[in-house]
Amino acid sequence: MALAGAAFGQVPLPVTDADIERARQSHRMPTDAELARVPLPAAPRTDALPQPVTKAPIDLEALAKGFDANADQPALAAAPRSTLLVFVSFAMPEATISRLLDQAARAGGTLVLRGLVNGSMRDTVERMQRLIGERRVAVQIDPQAFDRFSIVRTPSFVLVRGGASAQPCSSGTCLANDQFVMAAGDVSLDYALSFFERSAPAMARDASSFLRRMKGAPR
Repeated sequence: MALAGAAFGQVPLPVTDADIERARQSHRMPTDAELARVPLPAAPRTDALPQPVTKAPIDLEALAKGFDANADQPALAAAPRSTLLVFVSFAMPEATISRLLDQAARAGGTLVLRGLVNGSMRDTVERMQRLIGERRVAVQIDPQAFDRFSIVRTPSFVLVRGGASAQPCSSGTCLANDQFVMAAGDVSLDYALSFFERSAPAMARDASSFLRRMKGAPR
C-alpha cells in the first residue's frame, strides 16, 4: 500500500521511502470492524439517486451521456470551500470502494466515477446504492474531471482550494496548478490527506480540516 506519487497541480512533490513507511504505519486502511465502531450519520432516502455536490436535481439524460449537457457548469467551479474528490472505478475491489465511500462520507468528500456500469444508468444507480447503503455521501459521474486532473489510475485523490476559479480548456474547465493538489495510490483517504498536509504547505489547512471531520472532531 503506497502512493505512486503526488503533485501540486502538475508539479511533482518529493516522496521518500521514509515518508511512505511513516504514513503507512500511522494511517493504515481501517478494518471493517474498526469502521463499524464509528457512528454513522443519519440514513438518507434509499430511493433517491446519489446526489452531486451541487445538490441540484440529477439530470438522468445528462448523466447517461457523461455529463456532456453540464460541461460548462462544473460542480467545483468557484466553490467557496475547499473540495475533496476521490476518483474511483468499478474495476477496483468492492471492499476498497466501500471503505473509501465510508471515509468520504465522514470527511465530506465526493466520489467521482468516469462512466456508467455496462453503459446503463439503471445498473450504475443500483450498483452505487448497494455500495452506499445508509451512508450520506456525494457521488458524481464526470468523465471530464478525469481528464481535467489527468487521472490515469484509481483511486486518486484531489484537494481543491476553496474559491478556486475554473477556466475553459480542452477538458471543459481547468484549474490553475496552484489551486489543487493530487496524489494516486492504493491507500486510505486519511493517508492521502496526511500526505497533503505534510507535502503541500499551502493546502495543509484544508487537508487538516477534512482529517478532523473524518475523526469526528470540530472543523
